[in-house]
Amino acid sequence: MTYKQYQSVIVDLDPTVGSEVKKTRPSVIISPIEMNSNLNIIIIAPITSDLRNYPTRVKVHLNNNESRIVVGQICTIDKQRIVKKLGQLKPKEKETLKNVIYKTHVQ
Repeated sequence: MTYKQYQSVIVDLDPTVGSEVKKTRPSVIISPIEMNSNLNIIIIAPITSDLRNYPTRVKVHLNNNESRIVVGQICTIDKQRIVKKLGQLKPKEKETLKNVIYKTHVQ
């Protein structure tokens, strides 16, 4: 199965430890298609329904509900944790996500 960058998916994140984001939840794929096509791992950022406006969260609309991508919890998972595919982020959401990742992980 092919997974695309900026695609939203449902991921089973349990078991977790400490302050990690828990349970089965929507997430967005961060890793590029070249990685997703050739490895059994994938890089994701979980999505939460908690609408607090932290600088490391990106507002998205998923299934007609406002949510936040939790950039501070980017992690690598095995593809076996993916339960199902959802959709793609909108162009503006992708651009905002790229900018937040750059600001929080590169500088």
